[in-house]
Amino acid sequence: MSAAAKTEAAEGDPPAKGGGRKKLVLLALPVVLAAAVAGLWFGGILPPLLGMGPPPPAAGAEAPPPRAVPGFVDLPEIVSNLNAPGRRASFVRLKAKLEIADMAHAGAVEAAMPRLVDLLSVYLREVRPEELRGSAGTHRLREELIARASLVTAPARVTDVLFVEILIQ
Repeated sequence: MSAAAKTEAAEGDPPAKGGGRKKLVLLALPVVLAAAVAGLWFGGILPPLLGMGPPPPAAGAEAPPPRAVPGFVDLPEIVSNLNAPGRRASFVRLKAKLEIADMAHAGAVEAAMPRLVDLLSVYLREVRPEELRGSAGTHRLREELIARASLVTAPARVTDVLFVEILIQ
């Protein structure tokens, strides 16, 4: 190819446009805008601005209910004979405190105390002295007393039984 042919070919070609940068801006602008809106939406900023969030709390809204105050109720001393084999009698003397979830229910526990003492006495009469030996026996006794006390003091919730004195004779 000659020099004249090259110049003719170069003159016939359309000139190169500088539109690459313009296309990049036109394509990137909607992507960046969509990413910003998504960030505001999932960040929790945009929904309240559009009125889509939870309603604001009213000025005269009621106060939260008072928290339950746990407390203790004394269990009267229980003396009961145990289910011991043979002729020798075996007794247990038990002093304990009931831990209740809410002191507002202390009156209901006090009102149910005769029924509770009767139920615990009947249970203790069926327990053998071997069942109360060691920490495992005390733990089983505690679990049984909690279960029975929860049944009797139905509106109140007994969370624990704290032993003050356990004497097995």
